Amino acid sequence: PHEMRKLKCEVGVAQDADGSAIVEQGYTKVLATVYGPRECENRLKRTNDRAIISCSYNKATFSSGVHMRKMVTDKKSTEVSVMIQNTFEAAVLLEKFPKSQIDIFVQVLQSDGGERCVSINATTLALINAGIPMKDYVCACAATVYQDTALLDINHLEEFSRGPLFMLAVMPKSEKIVQLQLDNRLHNDHLDKVVKQTIQGCKDIQVLLDRKIKERTVEAAAAYDIKPRV
Repeated sequence: PHEMRKLKCEVGVAQDADGSAIVEQGYTKVLATVYGPRECENRLKRTNDRAIISCSYNKATFSSGVHMRKMVTDKKSTEVSVMIQNTFEAAVLLEKFPKSQIDIFVQVLQSDGGERCVSINATTLALINAGIPMKDYVCACAATVYQDTALLDINHLEEFSRGPLFMLAVMPKSEKIVQLQLDNRLHNDHLDKVVKQTIQGCKDIQVLLDRKIKERTVEAAAAYDIKPRV
């Protein structure tokens, strides 16, 4: 029950973006690209003391074998876009870039459950790849409860088992929760156990993401004959 799907990730995959990453968890695959910080052209949205974040999330039409009405998918995409934006507004040091804008684009390339979590994990790597400072990594993990047992990093079939779907996005060092979503009811008897295991899942993901960033740093330093401190 505590096992998580295999996680693979790459950074710097989109040459035209300031930062980019692909994260695969099981058969779910997400591409995140980041542009900026750049001058905010919309004067109505511009703030003098901090940057603003915009996010666009969508699922490729070929990402799953299930056909959904466009109106339904558009509404869902808008909800997830706002969720990702809110998550990283709590983590990015926006005050470092007044009057600026950071654009995040997230595309689900393959869908097998946990798309919201994988999108957050991919966005974290893309922001780091873009050199945008954050308070900490933001890592996300989801869980459900089956026969009094918490199942982590659930796939598509587990998501639609009609059990509770609990999703956390956490800054692992402080264990600060920056996003929490619960689909369906979760009994109080299970809440503490599910929260603890989901936070641990986020910490395990952070270890893997950090390892990839360090590998990338070493590779980049080697190209310029620099000895990095990692």
